[in-house]
Amino acid sequence: NEVLYDNGTEIPYKIHTVGIYLVVEAKNGLVIFWDKKTSLQIKLKASFKGKVCGLCGNYDGNGKNDFVTRVGEEVVEPLEFGNSWRVSSTCPKASGFNRPCDLRPEREAWAVKHCSIIKSDVFSSCHASVDPTPYYDVCVQDTCACDSGGDCECFCTAVAAYAAACSEQGACISWRTPTICPLFCDYYNSPDGCEWHYKPCGQPCMKTCRNPSGVCFNAIPPLEGCFPQCPQETPFLDEEKMKCVKICEGQLLFYTYFILI
Repeated sequence: NEVLYDNGTEIPYKIHTVGIYLVVEAKNGLVIFWDKKTSLQIKLKASFKGKVCGLCGNYDGNGKNDFVTRVGEEVVEPLEFGNSWRVSSTCPKASGFNRPCDLRPEREAWAVKHCSIIKSDVFSSCHASVDPTPYYDVCVQDTCACDSGGDCECFCTAVAAYAAACSEQGACISWRTPTICPLFCDYYNSPDGCEWHYKPCGQPCMKTCRNPSGVCFNAIPPLEGCFPQCPQETPFLDEEKMKCVKICEGQLLFYTYFILI
C-alpha cells in the first residue's frame, strides 16, 4: 500500500490491528491510531519537529505557540485559529463554543463522579509523570456531551487517553474492571481455548495476516486491548476472523498457485 502526495512522492504504509486499535503507519514516521470508535491519535517521529503546521500544531515542543493560522499568523482565540484551517470557504465558520456541562447540567454530577477515577489511587503511579488535571477536565466535558446514545463511550475514551499517556511514560495502569469500561477478550476464545487475554500494555507488533513479518516501520508504544498468544503451529493472527492461523488466505492462494505451476 502507498500514499500519494501532491508532489508525487509515494510513501509505503501498513495497516494492522494492535489491541483495540487500528494502526496505520507510514514508513516516513507518521502513525495513526484509531480505536474504531471515538479516539484518534496522530504521532510523528522526531525528524518532523518544527516542520509541520495545522490543527495539531507545529510540533516544536512548545504548546503555547500552536495557534498559527493558515497564513502564518499566531493568534490567541481557538475559534480564529480553527476557522482559518477550513478546507473549503463554503464550510460555515464556527461562531461560538459552549461548555457541554453548562448545556447539560443534569449530567455534570454523573460525569464528575465517574471521571474522578483519573485523579484516584488507581492512577497514583502515573500522577507524577502525567498531570491528570487536563485529562480529568476533558473527561468531564466529553462525558457531559455524550448523551445521545452510548453514554459511557466518551467517558471510556477519555480515561483510555490518560491511560495511554501513562503507558508512554512507563506507567502501565490496569484500570478497566467488569463494571468500568470492560473489554471481554474471552469472546474471541474457542470453547476449549484460552489464547486471548486482556493486556493494559500489550505488545506493539505481532505477526498478523496484514503484517506477516511482525515488524513495524515505527516505534509503536505499548497499546491496550485483547491479544492472542498464537502457538508456533498457528503463528499468524487473522485480523478479520480474530483467530490464530497457520497460513493466511493470501499466502494460501500464492502457495496453491505455486504448487499448480
